[in-house]
Amino acid sequence: MRYAFMTLLAPFRFYSLIAQFVRRDVLGRYRGSLLGLGWSFLTPLLMLGVYSFVFVGVFKARWPGIEQGDGVFFAIRVFCGLVVFNFVAEILSRSPTVITEQPNLVKKVVFPLDALPVVTVGSALFHFLLSMLVLLVGVVAVQGFVPLTALALPLVFLPLLVQMQGLSWFLAGLGVYVRDIGPVMGMVSSLLMFLSPVFYALTAVAEPMRGVMLWLPTTPVIENFRRLLFDGLWPDWQALALHALIALLTVVLGALFFGASRRGFADVL
Repeated sequence: MRYAFMTLLAPFRFYSLIAQFVRRDVLGRYRGSLLGLGWSFLTPLLMLGVYSFVFVGVFKARWPGIEQGDGVFFAIRVFCGLVVFNFVAEILSRSPTVITEQPNLVKKVVFPLDALPVVTVGSALFHFLLSMLVLLVGVVAVQGFVPLTALALPLVFLPLLVQMQGLSWFLAGLGVYVRDIGPVMGMVSSLLMFLSPVFYALTAVAEPMRGVMLWLPTTPVIENFRRLLFDGLWPDWQALALHALIALLTVVLGALFFGASRRGFADVL
């Protein structure tokens, strides 16, 4: 229990160390490339351009309930879902190997291993914020304004951030003992993309399946983001409260598992 409590406090206890590792991780991805850190901003911008071309020029797609406009309205809503999904997918794919990739740090007794999964979440958060900036610019370009309800975006996103931190601790601890968890998470991410309402509205799904999808970590955030940015509505408070409770349970269980499993890391690695 003591280890779990210390793990929960890791983002605050090792803030400076985590910030340095996040910076190193982000810059390390683009080291040697011509644009460097510029790719962090250019990638979501290119994604938005590609989706706009596909849905406007190829599929002539329309979003349910929107009669006017063109596929740009469809593309910006798809991009909104992808911003949330990419944040989750990056954490799911990288967390299982965050400890095994650093065996030298595992054998240093004084190093706070519980900070490494926080670095994974922090790096994903950095790319999420850049994608959100592109999304907001796209919303202004399409609608001409950002609704006042967009002020609630951090409130909607916070439970997902907490939940993914718990999952990152859990997957990081499990990945040390079960190396197959990495490839499994790759498949899970692929399934999550199509099971989440990224390319379609939740209202297009049959009612029984809709209830199941609401338990996915991405669904309530994507739906609420679209309510805030495109419909000018405040969040679904009931769904947000439920997501917050699940997030708190997830982060506590994730910290408990990581705290219990970390004692055997050095023996396995």
